[in-house]
Order: sequence, then C-alpha cells, then structure tokens
Amino acid sequence: MPDLMEAPAGVDAPDGSFNGGEPGQASPADTAGGGLRKDGHAPGSAKLSSAPGLDPDELLRRLTRGLDCLTHVEQVPPRAGSNVDWPPWVPADLRAALRARGVERPWSHQATAADLAHAGRHVVVSTGTASGKSLAYHLPVLTALAADPRATALYFAPTKALAADQLRALSEIAPADVRASVYDGDTPWEEREWVRTYSRFVLTNPDMVHRGVLPRHANWSTFLRRLRFVVIDECHTYRGVFGSHVAHVIRRLRRVCARYGSSPIFLLASATVGDPAATASRLTGLDVTAVTEDGSPRGGVTFALWEPPFLPVGHGADRNGHGAARTGGAGDSDHVTQAVPPHADGGHDPTATDGWPQIRVSTLRQTADLLTDAVVHGARTLAFVRSRRGAEVVATMSRRALTEAVPQLAGRVAAYRAGYLREERRQLEQALLAGDLLGLASTNALELGVDLVGVDAVVLAGYPGTLASLWQQAGRAGRGARDALCVLVARDDPLDTYLVHHPEALFGRPVEATVLDPSNPYVLGPHLCCAASEMPLTDADLPLFGDAAGETIDRLVAGGYLRRRPTGWYWAGDGRPEVDLRGSGGAPISIVEESTGRLLGTVDGGASHVQVHTGAVHLHQGESYVVDSLDLDDCVALVHAEEPDWSTHARDVTSLTVDSIRSIVDAGPVGMFLGTVDVTNQVVSYQRRRIATGEIIDTRPLDLPSRQLRTTAVWWTISPAALAAAGVDPADVPGALHAAEHAAIGLLPLVATCDRWDIGGLSTALHADTEAPTVFVYDGHPGGAGFAERAYHVAAEWLHATREAIASCACEHGCPSCVQSPKCGNGNEPLSKDGAVQVLDAVLEAIGLAHQAGREAHGPV
Repeated sequence: MPDLMEAPAGVDAPDGSFNGGEPGQASPADTAGGGLRKDGHAPGSAKLSSAPGLDPDELLRRLTRGLDCLTHVEQVPPRAGSNVDWPPWVPADLRAALRARGVERPWSHQATAADLAHAGRHVVVSTGTASGKSLAYHLPVLTALAADPRATALYFAPTKALAADQLRALSEIAPADVRASVYDGDTPWEEREWVRTYSRFVLTNPDMVHRGVLPRHANWSTFLRRLRFVVIDECHTYRGVFGSHVAHVIRRLRRVCARYGSSPIFLLASATVGDPAATASRLTGLDVTAVTEDGSPRGGVTFALWEPPFLPVGHGADRNGHGAARTGGAGDSDHVTQAVPPHADGGHDPTATDGWPQIRVSTLRQTADLLTDAVVHGARTLAFVRSRRGAEVVATMSRRALTEAVPQLAGRVAAYRAGYLREERRQLEQALLAGDLLGLASTNALELGVDLVGVDAVVLAGYPGTLASLWQQAGRAGRGARDALCVLVARDDPLDTYLVHHPEALFGRPVEATVLDPSNPYVLGPHLCCAASEMPLTDADLPLFGDAAGETIDRLVAGGYLRRRPTGWYWAGDGRPEVDLRGSGGAPISIVEESTGRLLGTVDGGASHVQVHTGAVHLHQGESYVVDSLDLDDCVALVHAEEPDWSTHARDVTSLTVDSIRSIVDAGPVGMFLGTVDVTNQVVSYQRRRIATGEIIDTRPLDLPSRQLRTTAVWWTISPAALAAAGVDPADVPGALHAAEHAAIGLLPLVATCDRWDIGGLSTALHADTEAPTVFVYDGHPGGAGFAERAYHVAAEWLHATREAIASCACEHGCPSCVQSPKCGNGNEPLSKDGAVQVLDAVLEAIGLAHQAGREAHGPV
C-alpha cells in the first residue's frame, strides 16, 4: 500500500536577508514616537499623501455590493492614549528634536520601558502595532550615545526594509556625531570598513552578525568594547528553528562582548505575544522585564471575515455572474480551484440545481477583486498574500482589471516580495511613501519594514498562520486615531473555513507564545562549532549555551568537529562552520534572463526545486518567464520571457522512517507516539494546467536530487481490528487515513504556533516500522521546531477539532474546506471523508478510555 503524504513547503517570505531578500515571519514596523502630528499622522512615520479616507463600514458596504460573502463582522473599539511626562534624564536637545516631529510627550509604556533600560535593566516592550515601541528604545540609547561620545549601539532587524526605515527615523532625531549606518548584505564592500570604524549606531540583522561581525570580531573590537545597548526589534519574529538559531547568535555576541570587557543592556521590542518576558529571556539567555500595558491611542477596526462566493455552474464566471472572470487570465491561485461545497454553517446549498457541485471564486481572484474595488473607491489598500507567486498574481489581475475599467489607476498597483533586487525594493518603498501607489500586493515581507501611514484597508488572502501575524498584518491600516478596515478572505482550507465560521477562535483570544528551543541539538551543535572557531570554548562558556552544551560538545569531539586542548575546545575544521540560520536549504538561486544576462532576482535554495525547476513559470512584476534550466551547482536558473496560457505545479514523493521513540501513550488498539523520524523528499515531476480552467495539460518528469530531513514527529497507529470495528472498509483505509492526515495538519495551527506550511505528514495502511496503519505529522525543520511535540501533548483537543471540522462540512465526499490539501503530493487521491470521521472517532475513544484508566505517557523507548 503506497504511503500518502503532505510535505512541508519553504516559507515564502524569508529569502535570506544576508543575500538580499526580505526575510522572516514579520510584523509591522512601529512609529518612532508617541503622539500625533496636527495632520493626524503618527510622528516618526513616513507620510503618505492621501485623500480623505472612506469610513470603514461604508467601504465594506461598497466592497460587498450585495454579495452574501460575509460570515462575521467584528468591531474592534478604539482606544484612548495615556501621555506622561518626559523622564528627567532625557537630554533637552533630544526632547526638542522629538517635539519638532510632533511628539510632545511620550506614551506611558514608552517612558516605563525607557526608564527600566536607563536603569540598567534588560527590557522587552510588548505592545500593539503602531504603539511607538521604537521610541522606547531610542530614548535610552540616544541618551547614552549623547552622554558618552565613545559609546556604541547595535540594532537587530529581521528585515532590511525595517533597518532602512529605522535609519530614516534616526536621521531626524539622532545627534550628528552618532553616525547611524546600515550594515547588511546590500552594504557595498567599500562602505563596510567605514561602518566598522566610524559608525556608533549600527543597524543590521542576525545574518550579518552571524556571518560578518562575529567571525571577524577582531575587526570590530573597538565597537564591541564600547557597546552599551543591543536593540532587538520585532523579536516575536524569531520563532521556531530560526528563533533558536538567533538565540545562539545572541549568546555568541554576548560571549565576544565579554572578551572585550563590555556587557550591553538588551532592549527588545515585540508585537503583543503570549508571555513576552519568558520569550525574551529564552531568546537572550538573560532575565528580561516585560512592559505590556499599552498607553498609545488606536483607531477602531472593522474586521470582516469573508468566504468567497460561488461561481455560476458550468463556466468560469466572475463573482457578479458576468461570464469570464473580469481580471483575465493571470492565474487564480497556487492550486487548482476545486469543487467547494460550503461549511455546514455557511448557509449555502452545496450543489447547483442541476446536481453539479459549485465552485468558489479562488482566494487570489477574490483578493484581487477586493484590491481593485478598494483602489477604485480611493482607498489605499495593502493585500497580504501567502506566497511570492500569489502576490504577483494578485497584482497582475488587479492591474488588468483596472486597465479595462479605470486605465489611469492601473499603474498605481504593484507587487512587493522577497527576491526582488535591492533597487526594485527601494523604488517600491519610495512609491508607497510618496503616494504614487494606491494598492500593493505583498508577501509577509511587508508585515514590517516601511512604516506606512494613511493605509485605509488591509486584505488578507487567507489566515496567515498565527494570531500574532493576523493582528500584525491587520495593524498596517489605520495608524494613530484613524479607523480602518481589515478583510480576511478564507482559503479553501479546513482551518480557514473553520475560522471564518467560528469567529470566537480569532477574536478575544490571547495571541500565541513564541516557540523556540535553543537546546535543539541540530541548532546548538553548529553554533558551538561557530563559537569555537571565533575563540576557544572554555568550561566557563558552557552555561551560556544551556544545560545540553556539555553533552553536545562531547559528541562534537567524538565526531571530529572539535578538539580538546588544555586551554579549551578548538574548531577542527577547515574554514568557518557553515550554518544556515533561516533553513533556506542552501545558497540562493539567481534568476537570470538568458538572452540578456539580466538578473531578475533570487529564490531560496530550499525552494528552488519547486519554484524554478526546468519548465517552471516564474512571475516578476506582472511579466511571465519560463525556466530553461536550473543549475544547482552554479546556483542559477536561466529563463526566457514568455506568456504561456498554463501554470506549473511541482509534484513530489516522500518516504519516512522512524529513528527513535521519545514518548508513548498506550491506548489499547491505538498508540500515540512522539519521536525522531527521517524524511526523504524528492520533486519528481510537474503538471502544466490551463490558467482559465485549471485543466491538467500534461505531467512532465524532473531529474532532481532527493533531500533528507531528520526531524520530530507525532504519529498514531490504530489496529486493523479497531478500524473494522469502527466501520471502515479495508478498501477505504488508505483514503480514510489520508483524509484524517490532511485535516489534522490543517487544524494543527489551532493548538500550536505554526502554519500548515511549516509541517508535513504521511499516512499509510501499513508502515514498515510501526507494522500498523499509521498517520505521521512532522515538523518541516531539522531537529524539529516544537510543533509536533505540542500536538502530542494536546492530542485529544487537536484531533477532536479535526474530527468536528470534517464532520460538520456540508460536502458529500470531501473538499478543500475539510480534507483536501493544496499541497498534497498525491493529488488528493485517495480520500475518504466518512472514513476519516470513523478513524478519528475510534482514536479519540481509545485515547479517552486510556486517560480514564490513568495510563500515562511513558518514554523514551
């Protein structure tokens, strides 16, 4: 019986900040200070020239145009601000500079955090989007730099755009002798020595600290010796495996600073997250005090949950029923639009009068329609799209629709994503700030970065994966006292469908805690090697890296990576250790137009097999290219310009073996396991599909190397007898397990801080290692990211939600709202919706009986 799988995909936005992309799980940049200018704009923010904005409720009414798409509208009330006096230690000239920008007095949380940092406490300020967190760290840092002309400060940003934006804000308030400078992968080589020698406030990112500062710490010795403050902005973005890597970059920085006699104060800024003090302490290895009471004002938000409407049966009509989709053939979505009967709560008939299932407007087409309509109504709008390709498609469809309807507006909509060249990114940012652009379709590369003011609406093309990201993206509209509109457009996905019909799962709930695990041996070991290459490790260093450091060092010595000498442990390899902070899977691939040699952009090495394989269609600012060849050795994909009427979709195969078991719940006929697995994945072919219809033209083979991943998984087994007792026919077992796997992956973000694209799965009617029908769900990161472990510990809650999502869906045989997956390696075949419910009923009953009997988990095995 073949194994059926859903493999994780590379995160879309991270592009390797060191090499030029905009990385990471991002969040909106904050204003540089509290208070409002007389024109209503938050100080410290670049001002967008804007016509008077529509009332959010009126704008929503115009966007719906009588359609029955809204499943819920939440009114988030406005919040009044709380000003306090300036701390007495803030210099008069700094106060004057801030007042000149409209900041008469700070908000209460700004003053509280600044006072703590000025007193020598490590502090994290965790307040809402646009609450002016940057002023909370600018006050103590700039005061210290003004008082001591030799003092220095270091600023971490998860994206280059955010660092550039902070530099613009600093240029308006910092004394001239501070000499703030950006030091990242885009900094020309001839400027880097000047930054090391003369800059006193260096704005950089974790990648450059890891690659450019710590390995060459002797060149930075003067700067590090005088280092007073380290600012870590948007620290909630450092989660999962990437966050664990950054945690060790910070520990290595602290170690090198200690060598030069400095012990800087750490100031962290975060969007509202669960338990910010614990998160910041885990990230830095220090005792951090949290400031969470938000004293800034906030306009109201009209937050609409939107389920795309059905198309008329039998043709690709637009949402108004006018025949061919009004936005033209730019391609609808990242997957084929499926027959999508609604959720039980949706109130729609899942079949047309002639018995054929109806098809919903795809999420990307719906997002493009909303973006187009909002621009036509004069609303400055930002659409967040899950993938790079999706952002390009939404922008292209919107421009084409505007070309037909209001041609003068077509040039005022663009796409923004990682992988663009530096010059393109800066041009788009400037166009936004100048008001030349009315609409922008962006990946999460713009969750933070350019500080936008005057945006009237945000459209989210699907749930972004976490509540933290949801509120960060929504917070990009309506800065200061302005009211705003946010629309979440549901994807054909079990989680999205569940959320738009269960608004209580979104509103009134605390956001998630940031999950990171510095003790992950796949992270800790490489960073111990890096630390040893920077200067020998000693026994005194080990507590800095955690309790697992001693055991890990012993393994590194046994493996020949480190050598023990009387003065410590030394790096035994040639050159420097190679550590990929972002898990991008290798060096970025340059995308080059073959006929001209023009560099179009880059794509992560880890995503190259899927995105730029030979024959793939690549979109760039509305232009289509087809990949002629992918050279993995030279890291280049050669393309030519072409406008095909088809899109491409990679297909892969996955196999999984169990390496070890960490813990077990023995539930009689059901076993629940947590352990380590080895996953082998290979992209083997791609489909070409008609853009207009989604029809599969053909499937073409690919010859690409396989990739191996050792990671953490949760899995459950169920005996054939239990399946038979539950009513699952033997012929339906593969489809039942496969459907349960898809839905379980789709619902895991309800209980873990993850995204379905962070995780993978595999189901099989008989697995060689378990010798039983088995469903696996695994973290898509080396060593694991904590997602599967969380699922194991709340398995009953997780699987109950999964069962309810499947059973309550009104479709007959399964649809994208319940058991179909947009990234299934088997083309969503076979699937048995009824069988999945029967399987989950049997699993939940067994787990419940085991709990009542007091059979606790045990391990390791």
